[in-house]
Amino acid sequence: MNANDTPSVFGAVHLGYMVIETNRFADWRRFGTDAIGMHRDDLDTGQMRFRIDDQACRFLLQRGPAEDVMTTGWHIDDHAIYERIEARVQAHGVPAVQGTEEEAALRGVERLLRFPGPKGITQEIYTTPRKSAEPLRMLASGWVTGEAGIGHVAITSTKPARLRGYFKTVFDARLTDYIDETISHVKLKIRFLRVNERHHSIAIAALRGLPIDPIRTRVQHLNIQADSLDDLAQSYQRVCELGFDMD
Repeated sequence: MNANDTPSVFGAVHLGYMVIETNRFADWRRFGTDAIGMHRDDLDTGQMRFRIDDQACRFLLQRGPAEDVMTTGWHIDDHAIYERIEARVQAHGVPAVQGTEEEAALRGVERLLRFPGPKGITQEIYTTPRKSAEPLRMLASGWVTGEAGIGHVAITSTKPARLRGYFKTVFDARLTDYIDETISHVKLKIRFLRVNERHHSIAIAALRGLPIDPIRTRVQHLNIQADSLDDLAQSYQRVCELGFDMD
């Protein structure tokens, strides 16, 4: 049992998609399609989607000035667990809104629930991802998804314990491990949280000794896992050849 004295949802939660707000659609086409080799769908509504497997949407891009991740979408195994998480959110007085049919269709899912999350990142849970019948058009041979989800999201925070408590309460996230690391002369303590078999779906980084958030954006980085070292090396080479900054 978890702190709410309800059955755990650990293992039934998988990082499913990201919603990104950007006006740099041309850069995203070059990076997403030409550099790392994802399948791209240009939508009539001025929006763009990327696929890396048979799920209809893994990254949804919408026009706007933020240049940031606005939403993380979590695939929930079944309707009963979806409703269990919904009840947890509501029990803590957090406003939750059912997504519209149009929003669900854009994300390629059957139903979704939206509620506020840490650092202004909206959290969405959904059931039954739609499969696309269109063959994948990718430069990469494959990505590791499935039960482990699409990868991980890394967040910096001045209140790491609060973030860890949030994801533990909502998803029964568990601490896998933590490390101390120096990045660009900044010393960070990084905690890795898992919600299923993947080593971590969420990384939370805090500046050691100072209550300062060194990152302007809501998300410090996103990770998707290449299927092979050859794919990784080829993607890296294309990124460099296209002139993207790897720092």
